Amino acid sequence: MKKLLITGCNGQLGRALNREYEGEQVQIINTDVPELDVTDQNAVMRLVREQKPDVIMNCGAMTAVDLCETEYDKAFRINALGARNLSIAAQETGAKIFQISTDYVFSGDAHTPYVETDLPDPQSVYGSTKLAGERFVQDFSNRYFIIRTAWLYGEGKNFVATMLRLAQSNDCVRVVADQAGTPTSAAELAKMMHLLEPTDNYGVFHGTCEGECSWAEFAEEIFKQAGKATAVEKITTEAFGAAAKRPAYSVLDNQMLRLTTDFKMRQWQDALSVYLKEIL
Repeated sequence: MKKLLITGCNGQLGRALNREYEGEQVQIINTDVPELDVTDQNAVMRLVREQKPDVIMNCGAMTAVDLCETEYDKAFRINALGARNLSIAAQETGAKIFQISTDYVFSGDAHTPYVETDLPDPQSVYGSTKLAGERFVQDFSNRYFIIRTAWLYGEGKNFVATMLRLAQSNDCVRVVADQAGTPTSAAELAKMMHLLEPTDNYGVFHGTCEGECSWAEFAEEIFKQAGKATAVEKITTEAFGAAAKRPAYSVLDNQMLRLTTDFKMRQWQDALSVYLKEIL
């Protein structure tokens, strides 16, 4: 029976992967921080040698973007060294490895969607540590899938849930309108990973839903689909005042997925509709 080792199993993508593989003849080894400290190379090697997974799916990360700015070492250990340790273990045992990365590896200065071969230029600690993780995987493993995604939402803490919570007690919410990206359903990303997992179609992929919008437009669509009358006040990134620099434009083009497979991610509005039907 095929074995899948998932790190970050309690996160949005980890949960989505567990649902995606339900009913299949596959053994899933779920780990999160209590079960496996990915920053501990000895612990990683011990577990991977013992379990001998066919596939390692690294969904764990330090994603608190602003906190990363003040806790660089912690962010580097989790986002970069964690990926390094898992890829070394994968290479030794012959496992494939999935490394989840981010749109934050790009500067956000573009005006057209980024493709996989565009030059990374991260502007934040989060982005730079995730890029370091990508490079460690490429250095230490030769059977890897690096998937850059963005604006992810699923089961757990996310922008959609936050907007719905705010709508319960606010007639109007202030949302940034000068950042563009693509809201991406964790369920859609899990489907993409499931598609790639049995193949030898290795490399760097972008994995986001189709289309683009601002955070404010995303909020408006959430309220519209959820039947909420809450208004959206559009504000600037500067007015929001976050510690870490956000990419102004970080729309990703799923070029490699489009050119090497028949799979296409849903439009972001359609994926949101599926998600809201599940939670409302």
